Amino acid sequence: MPSKKANPAPATGTVLKAAAAQPTLTSLRGVADWREAAAWLRARGIEDIECITPDLAGVPRGKMMPSSKFTSNTSLALPSAIYRHTISGEYPEETASFRYEPRDSDLKLVPDLSTLSVVPWETDPTAQVICDIVDTDGNRVSYTPRNVLRNVMKLYSDRGWKPVVAPEIEFYLVAKNDDPDYPLHPPKGRSGRSILGGQGYSIAGINEFDELIDDIYHFSEKQGLEIDTLIHEEGPAQLEINLRHGDPIELADQVFMFKRTIREAALKHGIYATFMAKPMQGQAGSAMHIHQSVVDIETGQNIFSNPDGSASKEFFHFIGGMQAYVPKTLAMMAPYVNSYRRLTPDMSAPVNNAWGYDNRTTAFRVPVSDPNARRVENRLPSSDANPYLALAASLGCGMIGIMNAIQPSPPTEDSANEGDIDLPRGLLEAISLLESDPTLAEVFSPEFIGLYAGVKRGEFETFMQVISPWEREFLLLNV
Repeated sequence: MPSKKANPAPATGTVLKAAAAQPTLTSLRGVADWREAAAWLRARGIEDIECITPDLAGVPRGKMMPSSKFTSNTSLALPSAIYRHTISGEYPEETASFRYEPRDSDLKLVPDLSTLSVVPWETDPTAQVICDIVDTDGNRVSYTPRNVLRNVMKLYSDRGWKPVVAPEIEFYLVAKNDDPDYPLHPPKGRSGRSILGGQGYSIAGINEFDELIDDIYHFSEKQGLEIDTLIHEEGPAQLEINLRHGDPIELADQVFMFKRTIREAALKHGIYATFMAKPMQGQAGSAMHIHQSVVDIETGQNIFSNPDGSASKEFFHFIGGMQAYVPKTLAMMAPYVNSYRRLTPDMSAPVNNAWGYDNRTTAFRVPVSDPNARRVENRLPSSDANPYLALAASLGCGMIGIMNAIQPSPPTEDSANEGDIDLPRGLLEAISLLESDPTLAEVFSPEFIGLYAGVKRGEFETFMQVISPWEREFLLLNV
């Protein structure tokens, strides 16, 4: 058990040695070892198994094989290049900080057996398991998303603490669209009409898609995924799923699997589910709000509250760290050009680094709660973010605040999502900020920062090759 005594806060820029440490592979839940896994597969008549892992975008990558081969100590490997291509599958040019591994050597998949679950939408009995990534010597690869989050969590465990998170994921249901040149539209529900916007918390809006939602619940239950609540959001056919609070790795795994589950359930009903941050012009974007608290491992007490119930210094320093560093890590929470279309004034999204008590216009909201549940909601991440990287960024910034005793600004009671924008306005600016502070490289690893920045710049260059309808509308005959 790590000591629960906090270490003295280092000066800003001091190397955070713990970030480079390699935590051991352990199962947190579910199947614990290969013997249990083999019995689990036999009991369910599983024929095939998908060994998957998230790439930098959060897209599942991996291999599929017969279950008999999976349990026969087969070595699984993927080329390292899967972490060096863009969302469109292209490979950016090398830069000083972004290099290709000359041999494109193998990285090994190590199944986390605690994540073993069925794939309920497959017709043949199929299972899936999330894998960690190690090199040929068995060392964790620092730039892979699950390991980035694990290393941030170790900063907490070294102090005897454990973060607790609860993500809220928004997404749109849209009619099928096989031509990317045409705008997206909401699908028709059971009434035969397309649902309109302005349906926040509408039960009728949810009931329009009763059968699809039943499938989401059914698929989720089969996989052991826990939905806390489901609501209709402001946009047309925009829904939000709230997950129960828990361990950050487990919750990132759940978001990773939920995205796949919701897409599959929607396809079963002939529509799309999209986690784009801003899929429809003039409508609200989709966020992935993250509720965060920290507990003492030994006592189970929330360190954000003092024994008398008042807010602790760690609580305020956590907020101060997020205010100072979340704008610099925004590229990990808003990872695409489209993400910044959501972060605009008057569209129910924060455009600042303000914080406040029960103030939904701020970037960092402190919900009303009793002292044991005191937490901070980060409202900046968009639903297109890789959940492992968004959680790592948010928790990492809070920890930097604690370690450096960063004081927050006074809380605001005003509307903070109007007027000037205090955040990066685009992907290139956000990437430059991510690279600018040495402390971030110490927390997330220089390898990750260089790799991520290179891939994101490559995606921007791909985007710049596309001529938009706006350009054809206003430039074609006017300039």
